[in-house]
Amino acid sequence: MGLTAAGAVPALGFAPEAAAAAQGRAAGQGGVARQGGAAGQGRAFAGSGAAADASLVFDPTAYTEQTISIKDTTGTAHSVTYRFFKVASYVANPVNAAYQSLNVSAPVSIDGTAVDASDAPILFANAVGGYMPSSVANATGISASGMGGGTSRQGLALAAGYVVVEPGARGRSLVDANGTYYGTAPAAIVDLKAAVRYLKFNKGRVPGDVERIVSSGVSAGGALSALLGASGDSPLYDSYLAEIGAADTSDAIFASGDWCPITDLEHADAAYEWCWGANPPASGATVDATISADLKAQYTDYLASLKLRARGYGALTARNLDTYILETFIQPSATTYLAALTDAARDAYLAANPFITWSAGKTGFTWADFLTHVGARKKSAPSFDGFDLSTPECNLFGTGTTKARHFTLYSLRHEAGDSARLDADLPAKLHLMNPMYHLVDKVNPHRAKHWWIRLGTKDSDTSLSVAANLATRLTALGDDVDTSYYWDAGHGADLDPSAFVSWIGEVSGHRGHRSRSRGK
Repeated sequence: MGLTAAGAVPALGFAPEAAAAAQGRAAGQGGVARQGGAAGQGRAFAGSGAAADASLVFDPTAYTEQTISIKDTTGTAHSVTYRFFKVASYVANPVNAAYQSLNVSAPVSIDGTAVDASDAPILFANAVGGYMPSSVANATGISASGMGGGTSRQGLALAAGYVVVEPGARGRSLVDANGTYYGTAPAAIVDLKAAVRYLKFNKGRVPGDVERIVSSGVSAGGALSALLGASGDSPLYDSYLAEIGAADTSDAIFASGDWCPITDLEHADAAYEWCWGANPPASGATVDATISADLKAQYTDYLASLKLRARGYGALTARNLDTYILETFIQPSATTYLAALTDAARDAYLAANPFITWSAGKTGFTWADFLTHVGARKKSAPSFDGFDLSTPECNLFGTGTTKARHFTLYSLRHEAGDSARLDADLPAKLHLMNPMYHLVDKVNPHRAKHWWIRLGTKDSDTSLSVAANLATRLTALGDDVDTSYYWDAGHGADLDPSAFVSWIGEVSGHRGHRSRSRGK
């Protein structure tokens, strides 16, 4: 890829001379009051020893310069030269620097035209899956290849002239020599917040506009991206951030991109049975009808507590939520899909799926027919807080040397009896991991105000209502929300990546690399 040694940095640390320079630049930065998030958000941050730690000072000279060919979504290749920075750790007291590190990629030329990315938006792309640990410590360049061999969002963003930050984070499976799990909740979100704080602490040193950070993530990573957007500058995380030596500044972000977010975990079992309760499992097993009905009934109370409203539907309840989701997200998804087909292909699809009506360029079908069309569900019941503690989410809420715990009363009492109580730390940890808490229970004024939410209509990894509830609540709060479901797509689908990259430019006000190129 044509590497050029331009202030090369070791894989897991500053070069000694860079660290010395960083130490000098850090002097005097502790003890300064700073304002959190975007202008006017108003949370003040007192200085701390962590904020003045030399290891938290970004060295703008420590990079390799690389050239890579990136194909856009039309198949056109672009030659992108960029600076690749490796940050040993974004916290002063890392638990494991192999996970608590990040990489920064900043374009300097695209197709031979010089680019000034100093004020470009920053795509903050986490790669978390299944709430497992994610590391970028051994990466030697940007992650430009996406799922299925296509170009990643990171690659498309870099080719658009944006700065790309790829953070690592601890995850649920990490265990030390003493058998202690150190990546369980809320470690991952704390790490991502610390990484954002690192970028903001280094305003003017790190490339890009740190007030225009746009997060992205898929599945559990999508949940964390949504949580990062919803919980910006919440004091609930302060003690965790102080413990690892995070910079004493804001962790609020500008926008959040969330693909199939596996979130709202304490209500996810109930939501799943409300949505997919009538569908048989793909495994061929039989779902216990009593358990499914019990969980579905819980969703009625939960929806009432959310007090969601939507124009034309009024209060959203267990009785009308299906109609709302069908008409607001699912049918428009099918319409978009069919409208893009040739006449012959559309006729063939409609013939194969006679439950769909097509009139005046729009689709029509019932919720029941849609569920039949989706077919088998992926998970059994309970789908998240499994009775046998084998689900990833039970591991996520493990603690100490205990690998997994029940985090809902329903599953706990099913196994331990009606008098069982959740461990005392769990309610607070559930709040720390759920964006809805920061949008409904304690509405956060420092949240992101721009949202990109995507989900496949055949994604039965979670309920289709999870993303719908998130989008509906954000819309009611007055945020800018771009939500779309992909027709017939499954978990992790991303069918409009270039549109997301364009959206970043639109909401951030960035005019694009060509108009901002040096000398132009």
